[in-house]
Amino acid sequence: MSDPIVLAARDALWLAVQIGGPLLLAMLAVGLGVALVQALTQINEATLAFLPKLGALGAGLLLLGPMMASTLRGFAERLFEAVMAVGLR
Repeated sequence: MSDPIVLAARDALWLAVQIGGPLLLAMLAVGLGVALVQALTQINEATLAFLPKLGALGAGLLLLGPMMASTLRGFAERLFEAVMAVGLR
């Protein structure tokens, strides 16, 4: 059987991908869209690229927040159970 610390670290990395991935993909899509609009209109304004990404991040957090919280709660429960199981050995 593998080391519990290694398993917990692997699960934590997978959790980071699950939680951060959708938000990063949404910001990537918005950034590409804004970059395309800037290239077509030749408007090079830094805030034009920043504000839509910020809006997408806020909307993503509002929509995905409950899923993120339940995923984190489940990970914490599994981690605490693993710590208790190791402690009882």
